[in-house]
Amino acid sequence: MPSTMNELVYSDIEDIPPDGFKNYLDNDEVTIYLIVDEGGTIGYVILQEGHHPSRRHSDFFRIVDLYIDEDRRDRGYGKTAGEQVKELARDQGYDHIKVSCEWENEDARRFYRNTGFRPKQVEYVQSL
Repeated sequence: MPSTMNELVYSDIEDIPPDGFKNYLDNDEVTIYLIVDEGGTIGYVILQEGHHPSRRHSDFFRIVDLYIDEDRRDRGYGKTAGEQVKELARDQGYDHIKVSCEWENEDARRFYRNTGFRPKQVEYVQSL
C-alpha cells in the first residue's frame, strides 16, 4: 500500500513556492543546487552535511531531495546531477553519500541502484 507520508504536492518546479525552501536556506549545513538546461531550471538537488562521530565512515552528504520536472525525466539529468554530487562530496572530504526514497517508488529505487547506491538500512515512520 503506497505511503501518503511523502506524497508529492507539485509536479512542476514552477509550482513550488519559494518560501517552501526557507528552512533550508537558513541552514548552513544545507546546500541547494538548481538543475538547468537551455530552457531554464528543470530541477534541483538539496544536499545536507552529516556526521556520525561513532562510525568509521563518519562524514557524509545526504541527498535530501533530487527533483527533475516530470517531462524532463529519463534524459540523464538525474544521473548527471548524481555524478556531480559524488564529485563534490569527494572534493569536500566526505566518505559517503546517503539518500532515501519511498519504498513503493520503484522508479527512484531503480535509479539509485543503477547509479551505484546500495540498500543499507530500513527507516520506519508513523503518522501522528
